[in-house]
Amino acid sequence: MNDRLQHILVLGGGSAGWLVAALLAAEHPGLHITLIESSEQPPIGVGEGTWPSMRDTLRRIGLSETEFVRRCQMSFKQGSRFDGWATGAAGEHYYHPFMLPVGHGDVDPVPAWLAAEPAIAFADAVSPSPQLCDAGRAPKQPQTPEFGAVANYAYHFDAGLFGQALREHAVQKLGVRHIADHVEAVLTQDNGDIVSLQTRDHGAVSADLFIDCSGIASRLIGQHFGVPLKSERAVLFNDAALALQVPYAQPEAPLAPVTIATAWAKGWIWDIGLPSRRGVGAVYSRAHASDDEAHAALQAYLDRTGAPAERGTPRPICFDPGYRERFWVRNCLAIGLSSGFIEPLEASALALVELSAQRLCDELPMTRAGMDAVARRFNDDFGYRWGRVIDFLKLHYALSQRDDSDYWRAHRDPASWPQSLRDQLPLWRLRPPARHDFGRIDEVFPAASYQYILYGMGFRPDAAPAAAATLQAGRACFDEAARQVRRLVPALPSHRALIQHILQHGLPT
Repeated sequence: MNDRLQHILVLGGGSAGWLVAALLAAEHPGLHITLIESSEQPPIGVGEGTWPSMRDTLRRIGLSETEFVRRCQMSFKQGSRFDGWATGAAGEHYYHPFMLPVGHGDVDPVPAWLAAEPAIAFADAVSPSPQLCDAGRAPKQPQTPEFGAVANYAYHFDAGLFGQALREHAVQKLGVRHIADHVEAVLTQDNGDIVSLQTRDHGAVSADLFIDCSGIASRLIGQHFGVPLKSERAVLFNDAALALQVPYAQPEAPLAPVTIATAWAKGWIWDIGLPSRRGVGAVYSRAHASDDEAHAALQAYLDRTGAPAERGTPRPICFDPGYRERFWVRNCLAIGLSSGFIEPLEASALALVELSAQRLCDELPMTRAGMDAVARRFNDDFGYRWGRVIDFLKLHYALSQRDDSDYWRAHRDPASWPQSLRDQLPLWRLRPPARHDFGRIDEVFPAASYQYILYGMGFRPDAAPAAAATLQAGRACFDEAARQVRRLVPALPSHRALIQHILQHGLPT
């Protein structure tokens, strides 16, 4: 037991590095946590969307929700809205809400929905969330305690401000040692373990375990250990984005409580509403679109959505879609962009940071002798998780009926689908996605998320006739969802009104 880890060093700041450091310090106060970041490598700063899991993460590290709202230009996110993905027709859209269908796990609502030959969208039938979002409602009331919810929610925020708030909280409240310096060399033992990082001004900083949060540069797992990136470019084609921050035309403009993802001929555009500005970006594949075409699509979208004429210059972002063949090598673990990146659809990047950091916390305390076994399990589990993220993201493209470019036609080609998706879709033609379609207890996306995307994109299973009791139970779920809409829409404040209340009065703890 004298071989227990005592000192963990995190290389790289930003949202990923500071989340990892804060979680480790909060859940293992006996450990020494050091974070080294260089001002010469600023964080990418566009990861502005999260999953509902972030509420639990913030609670675990002791950062109050009121402080988070006040410091990080936070807005509430109740899911995603996809405009123009299925057909590209004017006004066509669907929701992937964070609220599970009414009766999820007990009732299968799909047979009743199909039997009704519905004009109503699946998400609208089984959840109040789309109607709450259409009405611009917040997911909670002013008297709802911090991190409590009426409707399930996550966050949008300014990534730069979030990193600053995490850094101050981790250093001042959790005792994380912060070194602002440039790493010049990686020093190793004879067995290949990293022993220390040689910095320009602080000399060699040693540790027992090194967490690589150095971003796309992947200073440790990629550059030092040479672990290659497993490319997913043949499955998910996007490898570039143009990002821009734009003000509202009117300061009190309605504040969208969802991430809006709008398809265009050769990619899609994200639109994230924060209290004082929007974060907007065009995502595209350089094999199918030029930078000028993406720029034109972005400007046309801003024109349509009423952005002011003064917009600034979009920032180009290039990435290689894929993930590391291994995430944990010897005494080094990659978390965040250093471990991989696919694309910003469905905000999976920060969620994988949370999952990785929590898994690391769960494995501690640890000895070096036991680390290799832990690393093998981690590599296996997170290789599986990355694969499921890729399946889920590809589903958004594979079912599209758009025929306005080679980009969408290539996505529909089954040759570009992962084998697991080619196996599942014929099954889902016969019945809905279910729990037994997914092999792990802690799946990244529940079966309900697959249903929201499948049926939102126009996919319809050719299901066998259902029993009368099944149809009755499904209709009862629809009635309950409608009752929740009638109750919650008038009871919940507007999105912007709740944020203004929190800024002035805070939330109950």
